[in-house]
Amino acid sequence: MDPLTAHRITAIHSATAQLASLTGSLPRVAEEGAAVRIEVAVTPALRQQWKELLRILDLGNAYGLTDSESGQIAWLRFDDALGQDGP
Repeated sequence: MDPLTAHRITAIHSATAQLASLTGSLPRVAEEGAAVRIEVAVTPALRQQWKELLRILDLGNAYGLTDSESGQIAWLRFDDALGQDGP
């Protein structure tokens, strides 16, 4: 396995585990082309831990907030090993 790929997989697993620990539930993980996106619902309890959430979100290549019908979603994205979003 390419060292960059191994590093990316480790980072994805680490961010997922940290978000699960912080929120008490498994985050949603989705592949988007060659990128991987991880999402969690922003709850009142999570808002109280905002600095910790930002520290975890910053592990990805990009992060942000999205409004949905059920509330706000915090997400982070890991691009492919070459730093591209995919096709």
